[in-house]
Amino acid sequence: MNKPYHYQGLIERYRDRLPVADSTRIISLCEGDTALIRLSNIEKIIGHGIELYAKFEGQNPTGSFKDRGMTMAVTQAVSEGSEAIICASTGNTSASAAAYAARAGIRAFVLIPEGKIALGKLAQAMIEGACVIQIKGNFDDGMRIVKEVASAAPVTIVNSINPYRLQGQKTAAFEIIDALGRAPDVHGIPVGNAGNISAYWVGFSEYAAVTPATAACAYCDDVCHYEKAAVVDTRPRMFGYQAAGAAPFVLGKMVDDPETVATAIRIGRPQSWDLAWAAINESGGAIASLTDEEILQTQRLLAEKEGVFCEPASAISIGGVLRDIENGNIPEGSLITCTLTGHGLKDPDTAIQQSRGGVIEVPAELDAVKRAIVDNL
Repeated sequence: MNKPYHYQGLIERYRDRLPVADSTRIISLCEGDTALIRLSNIEKIIGHGIELYAKFEGQNPTGSFKDRGMTMAVTQAVSEGSEAIICASTGNTSASAAAYAARAGIRAFVLIPEGKIALGKLAQAMIEGACVIQIKGNFDDGMRIVKEVASAAPVTIVNSINPYRLQGQKTAAFEIIDALGRAPDVHGIPVGNAGNISAYWVGFSEYAAVTPATAACAYCDDVCHYEKAAVVDTRPRMFGYQAAGAAPFVLGKMVDDPETVATAIRIGRPQSWDLAWAAINESGGAIASLTDEEILQTQRLLAEKEGVFCEPASAISIGGVLRDIENGNIPEGSLITCTLTGHGLKDPDTAIQQSRGGVIEVPAELDAVKRAIVDNL
């Protein structure tokens, strides 16, 4: 009989590459270890000898990549004696913060923008016991207030300005390399608050042993000091994608009133501005924007051709690389990985509204059902 194996989360898996001690109480929901799905049907459509994979972060416990950072941020907050955490959120961060606070036995306070949060995400934060505060403003207003609150109250911020968030999120890059046995040539990723593209670059760099001790200090404020052997000798080019109505990196300036159907990246004043530019420039990557129509078209493509249901903001990474393949920005024969940041059930209303097929109503009779099937074959 094989020895039983119980996966215990990304901190246990990558403990030697994360800022935790042997005695640290780990707050985990067994996050990480998400699927790297080869998009073979889409490969056939695009050709060019492309090998394309999706890192489906919707398989995390609360349905988004935020769990990777939250396990580290809440673990650290608890180790420092914090009794409450706080965040501003367009949805996914609030859901994750609420879940990990519940797991840790501490309070979670989340600020959400009025009318700008998908119900699937709001429901999670509410059922998990968070104190949800809705403000008459957008995410950027919430972020400003959260910083002010944290400076005057005994709460720990768990937005991506928290360096431990990026430490947890970098593990997705480790998993990609572990699965492929090499680094991809290109990695595509949605960009909103820009913490994730920054974290992935840290992870890819650490696995390539690019001055790991120095890089760790630069990104996590002296919480990591270690030297590791190289796992690979290359790093991918980082291609970041924003929604056209919320594209401060593309415009080169902050956006006061961001607007897009991709609510998870509806952010006009990203908090990881400098780190994100470092990831793009150091990797020889690029930043571009897609329209809402292009984003939703790609969401449908993934669902209809691959059976992968991601939220709109996630689909932008696939849509972006498909366009960059066509325009020659990504060479033929490239191995490409893309992050799908959240599950489609986060925003079911948007999915239903754009579905090609409606619900067919027929009598509860065999012949009627047969006719419906024949008519739609």
